[in-house]
Amino acid sequence: MIEHEVTAVGQTAILVHVSFPGSDTEADTAEFVELARSANADVRHCVGGRRQRPDPRHFVGRGKAEEIAQLVAAECVELVVFNHDLTPSQERNLERLLNCRVLDRAGLILDIFASRARTHEGKLQVELAQLQHLATRLVRGWSHLERQKGGIGLRGPGESQLETDRRLIRHRMRTLEGRLDAVRKRRARSRASRQRNETPTVSLVGYTNAGKSTLFNVLTTGDTFASDQLFATLDPTIRRFALHPGEHVVLADTVGFIRDLPPDLVAAFRATLEETREAGLLLHVVDWSDPERDQRIAQVEAVLRDIGADEVPRLLVCNKMDRVADGDERCGIERDADGAAQRVYVSAVSGAGLDGLREAVRGFFHGRLEEIEVHLPPEEARLRARFYEAHAVCAEHTDDDGTLHLRVRMPRDQLRRMCARAGIPLESAVD
Repeated sequence: MIEHEVTAVGQTAILVHVSFPGSDTEADTAEFVELARSANADVRHCVGGRRQRPDPRHFVGRGKAEEIAQLVAAECVELVVFNHDLTPSQERNLERLLNCRVLDRAGLILDIFASRARTHEGKLQVELAQLQHLATRLVRGWSHLERQKGGIGLRGPGESQLETDRRLIRHRMRTLEGRLDAVRKRRARSRASRQRNETPTVSLVGYTNAGKSTLFNVLTTGDTFASDQLFATLDPTIRRFALHPGEHVVLADTVGFIRDLPPDLVAAFRATLEETREAGLLLHVVDWSDPERDQRIAQVEAVLRDIGADEVPRLLVCNKMDRVADGDERCGIERDADGAAQRVYVSAVSGAGLDGLREAVRGFFHGRLEEIEVHLPPEEARLRARFYEAHAVCAEHTDDDGTLHLRVRMPRDQLRRMCARAGIPLESAVD
């Protein structure tokens, strides 16, 4: 995996945030500072400014750039981080003027991801995103990238170091894409296996640091790393979530979202995000103590649209109620006019409201159930066993000729799939 300078312990940094018309300066700056500290930066100054549009040369105006250069020199700062996406030429121009390393928002998030990835899959995804980001930023003005290879027997035009670097990066990216494609196929096989077993999948989504991993651990008795910081966990985890004795679903914990998530990361984490797109229900976890929660909800909804998961049913889970005044007393299910669960207020830390969450998830899947009479010939005992494995049998009796009569409770489309796999038309199996 690519090493980033920003991960150095206590690296001194100046943060730059420019306000444009329509932006929320205070909220954006607070999140930016938290991002920088998550990357272990020693923040010395936060420089602000206002512009109608970015300057094509330095992003900020010349005067603001010189002000930043004076701060860099006075504080001996090692790094300047912009809370915006910079073009490669803007990074190069700023580094020449400031005489220090310059990083944009995408590069900062990539660094955090690089430091948090633990599994082999997570490291592959992050490295691919890093290389995709780096491929457009090789032209930095360093002279060694412009030298031609030479030596005895190697005279002539040769290949520049820059061209060599680009070729090596392309080769490595193809290798990573091949490995991640294998991961994607393996995940697809796992999903197909769960679908064959008629096991519903529920996926946790939400803004970073909303408490998804803590909630996941409580619901599944898992051991996913959880901490009060941005992007505490990146690696997808799947565990069994018991709704009721003998009844369970599969719960998936996914990477947290954030405003302006780099497109390279979204592309690299495609295999992970497919768990979200293919889920039967999304639990949208929200930090209810966050004053910016409405904006966070809108930003998560935007990412769900980007990855094609906006049509998946969602249940809003209002977490961290222990941080809200009278929060524990408010924990429980909020229902709409039809009695369906609309929101669930919980605290993953205190455990308040978790029984209500289980009830809401169970109610969602049971709300699609029908009681259907199924008639099976004696040789279809295997299909009968499948109904019992799914805990769908309400009653059963057998005729003298061995015909099995079962009253099952399940969605009709699930029953159709089970009968089709057994080679029995649904019409011949039900009244």
